[in-house]
Amino acid sequence: MIEFSSEDLKQLEEKGITPEKVLSQIETFKEGIPFVKLEKAAIVGDGILRFSDSEQENLIQYFEEASSGLNLLKFVPASGAASRMFKAMFNFLDAFDTSKESLEAYFERTGDRAAQQFLDGKENLPFYDLIMDRISGKAKNADEEAYLFVKEMLVEEGLNYGFYPKGLLPFHKYGSESATPFEEHLKEAAFYAKTEGQANLHFTISVQHNDMFKEEHSKSGPKVSEATNTTFHITYSNQKPSTDTIAVDMENKPFKKDDGSILFRPGGHGALIENLNEQDADVIFIKNIDNVVVDQNLEVVGNSKKMLAGVLLKVQSKAFEHAADLDGANISEEKLVEIKTFLEDELNARFPEGFNELGLEGKISTLKDKINRPIRICGMVKNEGEPGGGPFWIVDQNGGLSLQIVESAQMDMSDPQQAGLAQNATHFNPVDIIGGVKNYKGEKYALLEFVDHKQGFITGKTQAGKELKALELPGLWNGGMAFWNTLFVEVPLVTFNPVKTVNDLLKPSHQA
Repeated sequence: MIEFSSEDLKQLEEKGITPEKVLSQIETFKEGIPFVKLEKAAIVGDGILRFSDSEQENLIQYFEEASSGLNLLKFVPASGAASRMFKAMFNFLDAFDTSKESLEAYFERTGDRAAQQFLDGKENLPFYDLIMDRISGKAKNADEEAYLFVKEMLVEEGLNYGFYPKGLLPFHKYGSESATPFEEHLKEAAFYAKTEGQANLHFTISVQHNDMFKEEHSKSGPKVSEATNTTFHITYSNQKPSTDTIAVDMENKPFKKDDGSILFRPGGHGALIENLNEQDADVIFIKNIDNVVVDQNLEVVGNSKKMLAGVLLKVQSKAFEHAADLDGANISEEKLVEIKTFLEDELNARFPEGFNELGLEGKISTLKDKINRPIRICGMVKNEGEPGGGPFWIVDQNGGLSLQIVESAQMDMSDPQQAGLAQNATHFNPVDIIGGVKNYKGEKYALLEFVDHKQGFITGKTQAGKELKALELPGLWNGGMAFWNTLFVEVPLVTFNPVKTVNDLLKPSHQA
């Protein structure tokens, strides 16, 4: 049994974490987290919807007409720092010494393809001119200039981009101006998340970046506002300390730091379900900070979002009618069959085998449980070999089938059958989600009630040379939304342009 000292209890209280929550997390470490059991990949016609051009136009029109009286919100997870994006370039700074070898010899010796690609393409980076101005006249030769270019980009006394939040880096170049992901998200919101000239956005950011985001807001906000004739209402929140998770040693006891305090770690993007839960809107567009497009692709992406929102509003209006019927008196057996068919055919719900043997009250209760849930419409792009999760039918602990986004870390790749299902998936998840989080009475769902806590991750880490185990909360769009009603819809590949490394900025999709 774990005993907490008075210092431990004080630390928990300061973070807003109960001892019961910590003990529950320790139990999770002891039990382990089972892999998700894949039944089959979702494909077009079995879990993924594909709409013709004319159907898409109708859905866009439906959304545009229905949205005028609705409260729309764009929710952007934006706490990621850019350090991982520049990892290869930090390595290059450490490994290359201009006084000892030429750049060509360095590439020959190390095979450092990432640095070679970066330096070969650097003229196409949105911050190329800025850096060249700053290092002008300082280099004796081309090799030294290449080294100084990388150094100026990363070090603290230079531009310090390695420690920026990803959302505030220059991503795209338009003439002599550059635009950050923050600015590009405003342009997008003006296209598809605006009603009566107003657009609401919420960014989840790290505490240390609060002032930097507000400064960027004051710079790019008025510019985009004027260009798009939109008034932006922008709010921010930070990941809560209470969502941090305990780290344990290899014997599943709380890992103690040198000062005797318990080590807690951020719980991953799954913690943001709490931030999402605090938003009040009828339709919420969810999209990662680093997935933005240049202006010439804005219309295609914007129309794709409107199409997904049209799917949401259409299916939601039927769900609301049926939910109201279930709350009414004297509902007929025929109506129950109709509602069950709707849930199966249009919301991908699956029912236990014994459903038909239930009495009237049992059927009504089961149908109410299935229909009174938040709804998410998730865009899915064709699999082009990008890493990341995908859409699958999975088998839960009770043997029930459900449609889920599953990350590769949740799959048992040592099982040939499971690995085969994963490798043959036709689509993957670009994190392109439209959520409806209210019931037919306009009351917000408590989103924390729809999380599958058994879908987190346990990973091995080290701290001060000692091994430890860390716990990540169920991811925002996999376990965090596991019990939402889910529809997957095919969207164009241009909607997926993440920037995981700085070299992604050299791709054609990020060249204006």
